[in-house]
Parts: sequence; structure tokens; C-alpha cells
Amino acid sequence: MAEPAATTEMTGVPAKHEAAGFPPFKTETFPSQFFWLVITFGFLFVVMWRVAGPRINTAITSRRGAINGAIAEASKARADAEAAQAAYEAALTAARGRANALAEETRQKLNAEIAKAKAAADAKAHEAMAAADARIAKSRETAKAAVSTAARDAAIAIVERLTGDKVSVEEAAKALGN
Repeated sequence: MAEPAATTEMTGVPAKHEAAGFPPFKTETFPSQFFWLVITFGFLFVVMWRVAGPRINTAITSRRGAINGAIAEASKARADAEAAQAAYEAALTAARGRANALAEETRQKLNAEIAKAKAAADAKAHEAMAAADARIAKSRETAKAAVSTAARDAAIAIVERLTGDKVSVEEAAKALGN
């Protein structure tokens, strides 16, 4: 049995079957598709131009301002840090200069004290050497006198023993050359 053809409910007229295919590719619907495309594009363009565009521009401008402000703040902080470092370096250089000057002054004072102590020690040593030389000279003279006396006495004793004559002290000293 054959099935009855589909009919519309109101008219009872048999319904047309549409040809199969993708509706946007049907050339019969191009004008209406183009019309709605233009309307939709126009609406979206106006919305983007009047609403979204200014909002995006405001966001971009505020972010750019925030970034530029942060960069300016960072530059200022960098300049402050460089100034602080320069001040630190200057203070450090000045402190090193003062320390070197103080060390040099102390070194000169110590060298002067050392030179003074050395001069005093040299003078004391010179005095001691002079006193020792005087004692040595006195001892030498005493020893010469003792040797002369001993030689004279020995000569008198030798002459007396060998010859049996008595020699006077003056004659023995004259003979010895004293």
C-alpha cells in the first residue's frame, strides 16, 4: 500500500518536499542572508564603535598611564638609589682619607718617638762607651805602670842574682827606658 502524501493541516494541500542540501548554500536564500548579514554587521559595528571601543580605549589608556607612572617611579627610585650610592661612595672615600691621614699621623708620631728613644739610647751607649774607654785607658796606664814596676823589680833581682851587685831603682828604670 502506498502511503498518502503529506498534507498541510489547514489546507489539506499536499506539502512540497524541499530538496536536500545546506541552506546557506542555496542561491534562492542569498538576498535574505545578505540582508541579515548587513544588518548584523552594522549593529555589531555600531556597538563596537560606540560601546566596546571606548571602553577598550579607556582600559588601554589607563594601563598605559599606570605603566608610564610605574616607569617614572622606578626611574626616580633608581636616581635616588644612584644618588645614595654616590653619597655612600663619597662618605666612604672621605672616611678612608681620614683613616689614612690618621694612620700617617700616628705613624709619624711613632717614628718620632722611636727616633727620640733611639737617639737617647745612642747617647747613653756613647756615654757608656766613653766611660768604658776611660776605664780601659786608666787600666792600661795602671797595667803599664805595674809592668814597668814588675820589669824594674825583675831587672834588679836578675842583676843581683847574676852579678851579686845591688842596683838602685833609678838606675834600673833608666836602663829599662822608663
